[in-house]
Amino acid sequence: MTIYIATTNPGKLRDFTAAAPQRISMTTLPGLKEIAPPIEDQPTFEGNARLKALYYSHHAPGQIVVADDSGLEVDALDGAPGVRSARYADDAGYPGPPDTTLDDRNNLCLLEALRNTPEAHRQARYHCVLAAACNGEILALGDAAVEGQILTAPRGAQGFGYDPLFYLPQYHRTMAELDATAKLAFSHRGRALDSLLIALLPLLPSDHERSHAT
Repeated sequence: MTIYIATTNPGKLRDFTAAAPQRISMTTLPGLKEIAPPIEDQPTFEGNARLKALYYSHHAPGQIVVADDSGLEVDALDGAPGVRSARYADDAGYPGPPDTTLDDRNNLCLLEALRNTPEAHRQARYHCVLAAACNGEILALGDAAVEGQILTAPRGAQGFGYDPLFYLPQYHRTMAELDATAKLAFSHRGRALDSLLIALLPLLPSDHERSHAT
């Protein structure tokens, strides 16, 4: 079975394909780069995930399309950057040093926002919501989070986004210090995908039923 993912982010696609069971093939929605993206104007991860899944499902009639919205929620910042995680530095007008990437600017902006926040009050979580849609109808949702803390300086080079700052106390490493196998065990995207598939797969015909329908 093929499920199409409405993302061109290589890190996200890597996480989803690694987390998918063998019977599920997850790949980028064909022609996604040529499709004008919708305006993500919802205040919650679920709202934006639903919006994107419905929108992109109209570009792949008869196919299951999954969209995600995910980000970092920091308790000391009242849940920010939240749904604006990918645009955090831009929203704050934070330019960062010359020649820095958007991820680097977002991380530096977060460090600046938490500059006076003690270590004991830097709790945060990665939160991901997935929505699966077909022909403009939501089929299922998946929702998961992983708890951690924000460090005062980045560590590791294996991840993307806020991974170098997101510390897992139980593992004594940041997300960016984990190899792909270890990261999968803690990934909010992997857990959200598990939740989505638990809700989605009972709604779909079995392989035996599909073979008799063709």
